[in-house]
Amino acid sequence: MKSTHHLRRNSKPLKMSDSVFVKSVRIATVVTLYWVISISMVFLNKYLLSSPDLKLDAPLFVTWFQCVVCLICLFLLSFLGDKYPWIDKFPAFTIDLKVSREVLPLSIVFVGMITFNNLCLKYLGVSFYNVGRSLTTVFNVICSFIILGQRTSCKAMFCCSIIICGFLLGVDQEGNSGELSYLGILFGVLASLCVSLNAIFTKKVLPVVDSNIWRLQLYNNFNAVFLFLPLMVICGEVKVIYGFHMLMSVYFWGMMVLGGLFGIAIGYITGLQIKVTSPLTHNVSGTAKACAQTILSVTVNHEIKTALWWFSNALVLGGSTAYTFVKHSEMKAQHDKVEQTHKGNGNHGEQKNGGNVV
Repeated sequence: MKSTHHLRRNSKPLKMSDSVFVKSVRIATVVTLYWVISISMVFLNKYLLSSPDLKLDAPLFVTWFQCVVCLICLFLLSFLGDKYPWIDKFPAFTIDLKVSREVLPLSIVFVGMITFNNLCLKYLGVSFYNVGRSLTTVFNVICSFIILGQRTSCKAMFCCSIIICGFLLGVDQEGNSGELSYLGILFGVLASLCVSLNAIFTKKVLPVVDSNIWRLQLYNNFNAVFLFLPLMVICGEVKVIYGFHMLMSVYFWGMMVLGGLFGIAIGYITGLQIKVTSPLTHNVSGTAKACAQTILSVTVNHEIKTALWWFSNALVLGGSTAYTFVKHSEMKAQHDKVEQTHKGNGNHGEQKNGGNVV
């Protein structure tokens, strides 16, 4: 009897420890997948955009094809619907032209974002890629003030100044090494601006698609497929593609399809990482991933970097991480203040009611 009672008493902690272990394994798996997919996508895009083996000077075509693959994937995923909720709930593949027009302003920013992002990667090395497009946080502050009228605290502004210092120092050090492309830097700055605008426009457009991220992705990619066509013609990429020596290569098209699959996968795994952890943990994970990506690129490509170059990366990553923690603490403080206000109003109401009863 004693042993049975002892077993019952200890069964609850055992179950709790099991659930914590399962949750920990799930988080570790999702974070690892995020790192692998994100880093692999950057290296694959770099290969497709500027590999001496391919010699394909058509970045818009590469980006357009990835949007086509994403669209096909969303069509196939629509058959899953809500049959497998443990994966996700995918909307039906239907296009409403009225909704498409309402999403169009966001789609234009989206096209700018992925285009400048890939052009930045084309002209800059993977090791300097994160510094090249590190001003997203700074543009978030600027655009939030200009468009939304939101003010930023001095602490957050100080974090932004650290990022700017890291960016300028990085540009200086990369220039001293003779590997800097000012065109790549320009595209990196434009990509950062578009990422910031994309976040703001997404908040405005989400209600149009019933706050469904997958439905928004469907309309974004649908619009992007058509927006890229005139751009490819204007930039003369049609002739480049027609004369490409690997146009009939199964290997080339396999790499292109894989790039598109990574595009849809990173959207899913990003959302999943936020879901199983938190937005704060996701941002910290992204910063750590960027650090690992830089070290991996330097190691793989046998690059030699100065101490100041590494310090510029540390400033950018440190400033970005500090900004994330500052904004998180400010949001938490604001939330607690609202909660206290509600509690205060509730207690005040109870006192008034109590007085009336007496």
